[in-house]
Amino acid sequence: MRHGSLPGVRGRVRPLTLLSDPVLHTPCGEVTEFGPELADLVEDLFATMYAAGGVGLAANQIGVPLRVFVFDCPDDEDVRHLGHVVNPRPVVTDGVVVRGPEGCLSLPGLEAGTERYDHAVVEGFTVTGEPVTVHGTGFFARCLQHESDHLDGTVYADRLDGRRHRKLMRQVARASWHRPA
Repeated sequence: MRHGSLPGVRGRVRPLTLLSDPVLHTPCGEVTEFGPELADLVEDLFATMYAAGGVGLAANQIGVPLRVFVFDCPDDEDVRHLGHVVNPRPVVTDGVVVRGPEGCLSLPGLEAGTERYDHAVVEGFTVTGEPVTVHGTGFFARCLQHESDHLDGTVYADRLDGRRHRKLMRQVARASWHRPA
């Protein structure tokens, strides 16, 4: 991205993959080429995230099985965090475990109380291959953990158990977008 340009303005909005798509349940591959195709992917991720009204989006959510995610997410103090991470690796998840409402663009219109740590640190690279470390607290820490999970083939529904999981799966089954696997 050029300095000063808004992310996503050059991108195209792509269709979102939904819960039943196998790409969401398969670990993504490492990015090995840092070039124009990767820059275009990041732009498309931002454009798609903004069009869908999200705060984060992983590449497999648009059908691309690569370890990349973008975010435009506030923390609990309403500080905006905007960026992307290529080949992210969570290095810290600690602090207090908080159960909070969590949704996902791949499960549109649904949410469930999901437990996450209130502090997270992710290391990776920028679209140009520069190392980057992203620190998150509160809601932004939840976002970092959520998007990192996506790249490992995990959706937030997989973190639920018992009654919460059964309730969410009933809602999925009734959702207009649901297509049984």
